[in-house]
Amino acid sequence: MSKQTLKNINTPIFPFTAIVGQEEMKLALELNVIDPKIGGVMIMGDRGTGKSTTIRAIADLLPKIEVIKDDPFNRHPNEEALEKFETEFIKIPMVDLPLGATEDRVCGTIDIEKALTEGIKAFEPGLLAKANRGILYVDEVNLLDDHLVDILLDSAASGWNTVEREGISIRHPAQFVLVGSGNPEEGELRPQLLDRFGMHAEIKTVKDPDLRVKIVEERTLFDLDPYTWVNKYKDQQELLKQKIINAQNLLNTVELSYEFRIKISKVCSELNVDGLRGDIVTNRAAKAYAAYQGKKLVEIKDIQKIIILCLRHRLRKDPLESIDSGYKVKKKFEDIFEIV
Repeated sequence: MSKQTLKNINTPIFPFTAIVGQEEMKLALELNVIDPKIGGVMIMGDRGTGKSTTIRAIADLLPKIEVIKDDPFNRHPNEEALEKFETEFIKIPMVDLPLGATEDRVCGTIDIEKALTEGIKAFEPGLLAKANRGILYVDEVNLLDDHLVDILLDSAASGWNTVEREGISIRHPAQFVLVGSGNPEEGELRPQLLDRFGMHAEIKTVKDPDLRVKIVEERTLFDLDPYTWVNKYKDQQELLKQKIINAQNLLNTVELSYEFRIKISKVCSELNVDGLRGDIVTNRAAKAYAAYQGKKLVEIKDIQKIIILCLRHRLRKDPLESIDSGYKVKKKFEDIFEIV
């Protein structure tokens, strides 16, 4: 079977709008898609709570992107403005990073033999190249080698990947939304790595029996006849897709008042958040949420909706303290923004 034939086979993906509950995780993913500069999302929660399903569903929901045909880096034709290229539209790349991946598999490698014999830089692209302009998903990120997590976070922050081998250096774009997931029972991520994720969503197993039954029924019906099930949610999917596109177009016009920026920084300061990433991400996320609601001016309720997602993982951990970090952020926000 040819590569082109494989490309044209569409395996149905469970619709994003059909996912029941887990609103925090869904919102974090939507906001990162609206503004990838938020810096990705870390999703921590129990096994079997729909983490992977939700992440694949958001990638499937997004509009197709225009790329240079057969380009290994999914570049937009405008990035190579001096030449005319044949283009094509592809689905947003959704790349899974396996736990046992090596640095060469992630970053790509240089074919030294070709470089020496033919004198050309023969680059074999890695997963970062495939993920450019898409989503890079790392399941069980807390079990991944710290060195690889560092590489991923550096590339996500800078938008570039540099490969240096045997005196040869190659640099290519690597702009992607980094999504990590894991189960806290299997170990925590180092605080300095955790801090590099823009948002942190916590998800728990649904306890309500009625909701559990609904989730099981929806999944069973999807498995029985996926094409009919996907078609049932077609209108809702289209509406949400358009809402995200509108928010992306509106984002640069959204304003956050100086008063609110001061208060956001005061929250971060009084919570002893290290560095300024908390301030920056909260500002970006508040604007993205306002754009998502179709507004050009950020309101207090927009900040309230996203501030826990942006700050809960940046608080210093005290092993003797039993208060949830999300609750601490909520209380400090209410004090400073004078919410009764």
